[in-house]
Amino acid sequence: MPLVSVDLDSPSTQRTLGAADNALLRRIDLTTLRLFIAVCEEKNLTRAAAREGIAASAVSKRMNDFEVAFGVSLFERLAKGMALTPAGEALLHHARVTLLNVEKIAIELAEYSNGVRGHVRMLANLSAIVQFLPEDLSAFFQAHGLLRVDLQERPSGQVVRGIEEGAAEIGICSAAAETRRLEGFHYRTDHLVVVVRPDHPLAGHDRLSFAETLDFDHIGLHAASSIYLRSQYAATEAGKSMRLRINVPGFDAVCRMVQANMGIGLIPDRAFEVIGAGMNLRAIPLRDEWARRELKIVVRCSRQLSTTGRLMLDHLQAAEGQEPEGEGSGADTAARHRG
Repeated sequence: MPLVSVDLDSPSTQRTLGAADNALLRRIDLTTLRLFIAVCEEKNLTRAAAREGIAASAVSKRMNDFEVAFGVSLFERLAKGMALTPAGEALLHHARVTLLNVEKIAIELAEYSNGVRGHVRMLANLSAIVQFLPEDLSAFFQAHGLLRVDLQERPSGQVVRGIEEGAAEIGICSAAAETRRLEGFHYRTDHLVVVVRPDHPLAGHDRLSFAETLDFDHIGLHAASSIYLRSQYAATEAGKSMRLRINVPGFDAVCRMVQANMGIGLIPDRAFEVIGAGMNLRAIPLRDEWARRELKIVVRCSRQLSTTGRLMLDHLQAAEGQEPEGEGSGADTAARHRG
């Protein structure tokens, strides 16, 4: 039978499942799921047992009993360890989501006991966190002071995966990322700029095409970032390769490397305004169409968000129209910091 993630107490589940199925599902206890994940991660039953502080024979019996109860094989027993079968892969996904949800229950109940009245988990890419979320979350907390937000930074692709797997309710990623079956909503737009030292040969330009930068050394963001991946693709389209000097983890590191004369860098305009404008660097807007980027909010299902999640989604959707007057956007902001 297929392994599924089920709410045992929901009426629809009770109608769908027969008595035999319910009996099987009630054999999925949290300890067995935790031990199963340990075996998957360690790829060895003995190491998994030592990690969880339990006898290896007890772990083996739980795994065997589970396989017998559901009529599936979870592992291929190999000479050098254990490999997951397709059924094991399915169970691993659901086991992680289940344990994460149990952890959320414990955390959120503890927060209610401490006076917190709601909690939302978010994943966002670096561009959103540096450029927009500080002000947007500050405004959110002014209106909802008793709520709590858990925000983690991830590359856009991992934001999508995290929302799919239930690691968070709300994600913000590049609109260029493949969001598959997630619901998406517009969040903000930014514009990529080339960051250079004032003595660099490109420093006198008002605007540049990305192809014009490819004869110079580049400071690249980490390999999973949407900016790095898109710039590599653009170089290929131009029939050239990037002269990549070094990959760094963030926009501040890009600016510092440019400042140290290691090369030129590509970051969003608002990130330069926050980080690079006071470093005696210049930001030259790219005129390529792909340099204007949309950031998107993603959720699994907006109708199923928690009350706090719904408040956050509504706030973020409205945030772009509530920027203080005088804040520029795109290339105009970057142009103000060229000198």
